[in-house]
Amino acid sequence: MTRSTPRTVLHRAAGSFAAAGLLAAASLAGAAAPAQAADTPVFTFGGPAETALHPYPESGKPKSSKVGITLYNPSEDEENGGFDGDFTLTFDLSGVAGVADVKIDGEASPDCRITGTKAVCEDWGIWPGSQSAADFVVTAAKGSENGATGTIKVTGQADGATFTPFTTRLTVGGPDLVMERLPFKTELTPGEKQQAPITFANRGTRDADGVLLTLRYSRGLDIPQRYSNCEYTVDDPDQPDFGSTTALCSVEGAFEAGATYTLATPLTLEATERAYYDTFLYRIQEDSAAQRTAQRAGAPFERGTGGVLKAVPVKKGAAVRSTDLDPYDNQQEADFRTENTADFVAYGDQVAGTEGSFVKADIGFRNEGPAWIGHIRSGEDVATVDFTVPQGASVATKPESCRAVTADGQYREDQNTPAPRYFCNTSMTVRDGGGLDLRFELRVDKAMVGASGAVTVRNTFLKNPKLPFDPEPANNTAYLILNGEGDGSDSGGATEGGDGGSGEPSTPPTSAPDPEESPSGTPGPSESTTTGGSSAGTAGGSGGGLASTGSIALIASGTAAAALAAGLVLFTAARRRAARHT
Repeated sequence: MTRSTPRTVLHRAAGSFAAAGLLAAASLAGAAAPAQAADTPVFTFGGPAETALHPYPESGKPKSSKVGITLYNPSEDEENGGFDGDFTLTFDLSGVAGVADVKIDGEASPDCRITGTKAVCEDWGIWPGSQSAADFVVTAAKGSENGATGTIKVTGQADGATFTPFTTRLTVGGPDLVMERLPFKTELTPGEKQQAPITFANRGTRDADGVLLTLRYSRGLDIPQRYSNCEYTVDDPDQPDFGSTTALCSVEGAFEAGATYTLATPLTLEATERAYYDTFLYRIQEDSAAQRTAQRAGAPFERGTGGVLKAVPVKKGAAVRSTDLDPYDNQQEADFRTENTADFVAYGDQVAGTEGSFVKADIGFRNEGPAWIGHIRSGEDVATVDFTVPQGASVATKPESCRAVTADGQYREDQNTPAPRYFCNTSMTVRDGGGLDLRFELRVDKAMVGASGAVTVRNTFLKNPKLPFDPEPANNTAYLILNGEGDGSDSGGATEGGDGGSGEPSTPPTSAPDPEESPSGTPGPSESTTTGGSSAGTAGGSGGGLASTGSIALIASGTAAAALAAGLVLFTAARRRAARHT
């Protein structure tokens, strides 16, 4: 028996289903497992419910497809939930005899072999989560007819474990829906509209019985039409995602092989006032209840109330349902850049405490818009909050997303002891009305009147700190004041942290702006809210301004004590670009 190391298993797991989201009838989990004793693990198979095969050609070699079968261990215990034993998987190929020729992808499935009408895979160890079980290369059998179909049955066996059987179907021929790329204008201004005459063709061997048009557009774009045969959902605002809208439109009809279709009325694609970097995805698949369920992925959808979206023939060509012959040409995407700005406003805090005490401070920034900022393609962080610890204090606990650096912003290997400065990155998206809320717990090592630390939102590259989209550099820096003095009336002379060369001192707020006054008109959650030990970042950034948690207290020095009231944080601003790397 050939055994695989965990490294081999994990390597195989990353294999064949990277594009499974494009398969029209993919089923990522097998049927529900039967009830078993609590100590007996139950494993399930996954894979495509059906795979379409290109018909056997009159000349030349047949075009192949791949079928990947996965094995799922439902345990949530990553350290101790693995199955530590040998197992055997059996694939009954007799059902596709005369329909398809099946070979093992040897590189992806080194522990498998085919004998007659059976494929057998022997392995050891099933780790929590999903892993590759076997990958097959399949082609239509010589002499097979268009529409011929058969199934492969998958079973498993191991001492002390149960496997739920699984069946996948292979069918010769089928529709091949191809989405045509639209010539969009990609450099836009807010409010600009353009038509999107979605056009697709069926280049397969059989008709498509209805089509499912999927539209997904990021937060800065909108399609104002809401059709009655479409259902819509918007990304959960509490999640750090793209803020995208998804529309699933079921279009009835027989879409003939060889024909090309376009929408009876083109869609309208609009760059809204919050557009900056945005993406529009449009995909076509054969419609089915299973396909719609898979696309919904459990999200709540709401049906439109407008007219019916229809597709009409552009030109004629050549109905039994099948899956797509080539699911990798069903989708197109377009990227847009809108000439727009986003005002990132830093906020600090004012806290007080006696020598040796601990205080909590809330700092961060808000995006006052109008644009949202999302690095959808690169996945890079949008900005960095650069925090300098006030003199006389040290950090006791920090958010997990923050890393300690040296006073001049250089790499610091030690992340467990207090540092003079911290860099805290956002995620790859920051919505209009969103931002980053951070809570630090400080120890007052030495009582000093009016000690301050700069809080700057900048680019992720320290050497190039300017935020390219931010027209208001004067509010990119705020301060955390520890044991401030005075009534806050003298705030114009603060220069610590610099003004980014703008020469425009400012007084940003000492707590997060009220979300009710955010440009989006709704509470704006943080796009990268962080937590760290007992000093968690404020969840979601909603619920109004963040109050200082450090109380105004007497500062003791020797035997003398002076009563001090908390002062207003002093601020200056710098138009800086966010910085993740030094």
